[in-house]
Amino acid sequence: MALEHAILVSLLEQPGSGYELARRFERSIGRFWTATHQQIYRVLKRMESDGLVVAEEIGQDGRPDKRSFSATGPGKDVLAEWLRAPVQPEAVRHELAVKIRGAAFTDDAGRAALIGEVERYRAEHEALLLTYINGEKRDFLDLGGLDAGQQLQHVVLRGGIAYERMLLDWLDDVLRTLRAL
Repeated sequence: MALEHAILVSLLEQPGSGYELARRFERSIGRFWTATHQQIYRVLKRMESDGLVVAEEIGQDGRPDKRSFSATGPGKDVLAEWLRAPVQPEAVRHELAVKIRGAAFTDDAGRAALIGEVERYRAEHEALLLTYINGEKRDFLDLGGLDAGQQLQHVVLRGGIAYERMLLDWLDDVLRTLRAL
């Protein structure tokens, strides 16, 4: 997937400035597709010159005008073509998993340090799960009244919740195993 596709999806959900897009990436999209502010602005500029997005100048009192981007017809066509293309399973790079395998080649102090790291990592993911669950409670109370876009956002969120629960279960297993060594 290219960053262009993630930007098009976000802009079709809601037009916005480069700053607003970057904030959306930090809050939601960034959990499965990361991008820096600089990357987003650079890609938006290219997409605008390619005719995939259009910018509207919006005046702001006491601040510089902002540019609000939205997807164009050709941008929607590019997204539709991409949506029809097959998806290949992606390779997962998981530094912690490599460290866990490496624990076989360290001493008790090294394993103790790794236990501390796994506990820290677990706490971060437990907090993220709570964030997802709170977001679900906040944004998806009335499941019967969701439009197609909201239903798809919800199914992605449910996937994130399921992933975090699975990860926490695995980390608990890792901690039990490390502590038993």
